[in-house]
Amino acid sequence: MSSESDLITIFQSGNQAVIAMVKSILDGAEIPYLVKGENLQNLFGLGVIGTGFNLIAGPVEIQVSRKDEPAARELLAEIEE
Repeated sequence: MSSESDLITIFQSGNQAVIAMVKSILDGAEIPYLVKGENLQNLFGLGVIGTGFNLIAGPVEIQVSRKDEPAARELLAEIEE
């Protein structure tokens, strides 16, 4: 994986089913990614709200390297919350 400064957030969600789908798509395309905040979602015991994320932790972010950004965005273009 690239350095953190080379990473671009390509997707954000609090919906664990959508996050799993995005990860599966990126895995299938062999695009390396980093998931930020996934383990923080329920750490504070507040759970998620109607918008799909924890008020304190925010949404989960999926990041890829700059070089993989165009391909990843194209693969995920059809995914909606």
